Amino acid sequence: MEREQFKSRLGFLLAAAGCSIGLGNFWRFPYITGVNGGSAFVLMYLACLVLMGVPVVLIELAVGRSSRRSIAMAFDVLETKGTKWHWFKPFPILGNYLLMSFYVVITGWLLYYFCLFLTGASTLTENADSSVIFTSLLGSPHIMETATVAVILTACFVCGLGVVKGVERITKPLMILLFFMLVGLAVYAMFLPGAGEGLSYYLRPDFGRLLGTDGGKGSFWSSLYDALGQAFFTLSIGIGSIGIFGSYIAKDRSLVNESLLITCLDTFVAFTAGLIIFPICFSYDVPAASGPNLIFVALTKIFTVMPAGEIVGTVFFLLMFLAALTTVIAVIENIIAMLQELLGLNRKKSAVINFFIIALLSLPVILGFNVWSFIQIGGNQILDILDFLVSNNIIPIGALVYILFVISKSGMGWGRFSEEVNTGSGIRMPGWLRYYFTIVLPLIMLVILVMGYVQKFS
Repeated sequence: MEREQFKSRLGFLLAAAGCSIGLGNFWRFPYITGVNGGSAFVLMYLACLVLMGVPVVLIELAVGRSSRRSIAMAFDVLETKGTKWHWFKPFPILGNYLLMSFYVVITGWLLYYFCLFLTGASTLTENADSSVIFTSLLGSPHIMETATVAVILTACFVCGLGVVKGVERITKPLMILLFFMLVGLAVYAMFLPGAGEGLSYYLRPDFGRLLGTDGGKGSFWSSLYDALGQAFFTLSIGIGSIGIFGSYIAKDRSLVNESLLITCLDTFVAFTAGLIIFPICFSYDVPAASGPNLIFVALTKIFTVMPAGEIVGTVFFLLMFLAALTTVIAVIENIIAMLQELLGLNRKKSAVINFFIIALLSLPVILGFNVWSFIQIGGNQILDILDFLVSNNIIPIGALVYILFVISKSGMGWGRFSEEVNTGSGIRMPGWLRYYFTIVLPLIMLVILVMGYVQKFS
């Protein structure tokens, strides 16, 4: 059967960028920027994106476009006959499902908060501790499950319509709306009283803070690891969720062009999110390094007391929800394609089956905050455990295997890889990068993998 392709280049770019643009851009990036001392860290992060993020996006796109398959069958198609690279595929398949098991729950939280502000319920909490609202949500499995099912149903319905009629048609306007709201909120935030101090912290490099000599985190190397980790995780690489979109595009454009554009869109959103978060935090004297509480507690409280707070809160949580939803759509598209290829199902059947699978997988995460809260490992709840398995194990190992696959003669091989990357008009990948891909990139992946364990268990 002929593989469906995106109707337009813009549709592909926005869908692929939508996979990358998510919670990491709006919560994790401002949070770790605050922890690591502000704008000097941003410069380090941008360098890590160029050195590590773009190459791995390039690899996923090349494997996807060359094989015309999802990660479930891509290695089978491209590997040298008789080799065992395809034995790896259970790990990214599992990774996609585990990622969705908790990501759809968090997306459901954002949907709940959007509805809360949209209906004006925030006026009832002006004098209340906003942490009570979040605690109440976590203690209500029925509310969380309703919101989560709504998210899964929406994503499966969109993907069930097809690449062009569903993913491209829906993702394109959602992403454009997201960009407009993002810029609008940034302009609003920059004119708040006291916003200048937040912008100065965010935009004026202070390497003393980065090195720990002026109120920063205290370690250049830990900051470097955070920058590498953010550059890696923000792009959703390592489990084939970018590669699936490579399998739906034509060969008229160099993949270097596409990788750079996807990375630039993701970076634009993360950077602009900082223009929203830091001015608001400094205007209302809230630490930008508040961690998970930043969005669901600290900012929620601010929105209930600031002028036009209900409108700002509604737009903010809609923005967050759309960013998370585009990621859910992208990953579920990958999951649906995997099940199609493995079992020979049509798209609609695969969408229906995966709706029930993901809904069931989300139940332990939801119940882990209330009924099953006693299930913990080392003080970590079910969501934290799954996040660790995916973020600190499956994703970095997956990225490392992708790299080894394209440089190995028994895998795709450098010759086929570079030919695929350079097919089409646009920027060409220079041959000397082979040494960088062969030596430096695997070492970076190993550092991310090892340091993830060190930070988790230190």
